[in-house]
Amino acid sequence: MNHRTVVVIGAGTMGSGIGGVAAVAGFSVQLVDRPTVHGPSRSRIERFLEGQVKRGRLGASEQAGALRRISWREEIGRIDGVDLVLEAVVEDLGAKAELFSALDRGFSGLVATNTSSLSVSALAEFAPDPSRFLGLHFFNPPERMALVEVVSGAKTSKETLAAGQNFVRQIGKEAACTRDSPGFIVNRVARPIYLEALRLVGDKVASVESLDRLVEGLGFPLGPFRLMDLIGIDVNLAVSESVYRQLGQEPRLRPHPLQRKMVAERRLGRKSGEGFYTYA
Repeated sequence: MNHRTVVVIGAGTMGSGIGGVAAVAGFSVQLVDRPTVHGPSRSRIERFLEGQVKRGRLGASEQAGALRRISWREEIGRIDGVDLVLEAVVEDLGAKAELFSALDRGFSGLVATNTSSLSVSALAEFAPDPSRFLGLHFFNPPERMALVEVVSGAKTSKETLAAGQNFVRQIGKEAACTRDSPGFIVNRVARPIYLEALRLVGDKVASVESLDRLVEGLGFPLGPFRLMDLIGIDVNLAVSESVYRQLGQEPRLRPHPLQRKMVAERRLGRKSGEGFYTYA
């Protein structure tokens, strides 16, 4: 199944990034969010497209064409003729469930969630047809990160899984297939790294800066704290709490108090201007 029209619900960092990448690949993209988000979303996509032109990856006409293929709207509305509806809203089961429950029950296309850690099988029960539901977990920033986890829920059909993989390939990304499990692959592996780094700082064994330098010295593009600032401290905490709950509250996976303190203080990383580091 070739997807030519995609609705992305949520035009924040993730949704705008996914929408921009899909538009460059030739898809018609409709971004759904509050009107106050439309301007920042358009600006982000324009910066991405300008960067692609500067790097020689797009011509001026291709840049203009990609932007023409993107539209913004406030309500989901009618989705007749849409091939794929992709959710990219806050990492909250209730918010996502409400969104999927509101979709047209007669919708015959695919529905996907960009969840980082929530159960795809559980979310599928709120969608029009669980057999046509899957996880497409993009990583931040979607414009740069090549990997997409393609997650099969308990009722996801083989055809749906294949269509999800095909979409990922069409937009120039690399699909990593996984079954539905807490944290999938990447967040399951990454959680102990983040949490041990937080414990080392909390116990005053090492500083944020020194730990980042050490990890980056091993060849990682970003240390754990720079990466948490990029992802968002609130997002990282939500994933940590989700994995902790789903894996039986193992002590080694318990979220660190420093994460909660920073979220309470709205020190969320790059998006708020301050996290483990300060951003101009």
